[in-house]
Amino acid sequence: SSGINAEYGGRDRISKKKRCADIIQGLKDLPELVRSVLKLDDEILALAKDLHSEKSLLLMGRGYNYATCLEGALKVKEVSYMHSEGILSGELKHGPLALVDENMPCVLVVLKDQTYSKCHNALQQVIARHCRPITICEEDDEEVKGMSFRSIGLPPVVDCLKCILAIIPLQLLSFHLAVLRGLDVDCPRNLAKSVTTE
Repeated sequence: SSGINAEYGGRDRISKKKRCADIIQGLKDLPELVRSVLKLDDEILALAKDLHSEKSLLLMGRGYNYATCLEGALKVKEVSYMHSEGILSGELKHGPLALVDENMPCVLVVLKDQTYSKCHNALQQVIARHCRPITICEEDDEEVKGMSFRSIGLPPVVDCLKCILAIIPLQLLSFHLAVLRGLDVDCPRNLAKSVTTE
């Protein structure tokens, strides 16, 4: 990603050496971290069983994880045909909060990075509207887990790589939602896998 390239490009600067070393180590650890997230599949299946009859799903994140939420919402739409939206959690008060109540399932990505306090605030906002939030958080974040109806705990990794781990539960969730709805995940309707131009 461009964020990693930008960080790595500054590796000769003394102030960036630790940051670059952390990113390089994170990349080396990534295969094992991905395997550990894939082991959460039973938890994600249980979550999908709770959600498969819902009509809509909101996914909220900020920073690197806004893109994670957009991608997660897209996957849910593509394979399960459930309405879903990826929302920038900082924009919650500019309209999306009106959709949040006890009947609207919301997934919030609340990871320990530069946006943590703002995502934590968004979590508090949805709870105040009687939502039962589902969070993707750090596995050791007991505070966020305690505020959540359900949580999926991810192993720690450097901030710019967290989104790689955070998308995995959302991809598994979309897969399980589709299967539980009796849909063919290998052949979603009206989806072109290639684009041709004239």
